[in-house]
Amino acid sequence: MSTPSQNSSSEEYLAAVTIGERVPLNAQITLVAPDPQWPVMFAQEHARISAVLGDRALALEHVGSTSVPGLLAKPILDILLVVPDSSDEPAYVPDLEAAGYILRIREPDWHQHRLLKGPDTPINLHVFSPGSAEAPRMLGFRDHLRANPAARDRYAQAKRELAARTWTHVQHYADAKTEVIEAILTEARATDPARQDRPGHESK
Repeated sequence: MSTPSQNSSSEEYLAAVTIGERVPLNAQITLVAPDPQWPVMFAQEHARISAVLGDRALALEHVGSTSVPGLLAKPILDILLVVPDSSDEPAYVPDLEAAGYILRIREPDWHQHRLLKGPDTPINLHVFSPGSAEAPRMLGFRDHLRANPAARDRYAQAKRELAARTWTHVQHYADAKTEVIEAILTEARATDPARQDRPGHESK
């Protein structure tokens, strides 16, 4: 399926990549204080997904704001899953669906990204293939925020300011954070050459 736009916040694009009902938010974003249960919840999801997929799960990582100690976040866990070929849905989606996961986003033109929701825990399960730049980008942004309290606090302040606005879709809020994410990671690459290929991408 070809998507009508590479602008991930456009109404046309969101309609094209969303599977099932797409309900507008039309509200502010709810951010909550760090919850010590988030790592516990991730561990439970890790165990369940690993049991379902076995060695098809090439990588399974907690990413996004809930993975950074001390950072306020939307109370939804972002999880990165790498499978041999994310475009080959029959190889993994039916097994995940049998365990209660629901495929909600299909983006063939953006790194063959797939996103599933969880059966009982609020998660965004992001699926990519080996070689996609998005897996190291998500991990790089997480690791930089974990290691740099000043960057974490700068990001938190930007999130607070943006969350106070009214957004038609959550994706619009995510896209609005791009500027501060890129600024933080430009600084990270300047101080750590090992991160040259790790600009950030926030969850959809």
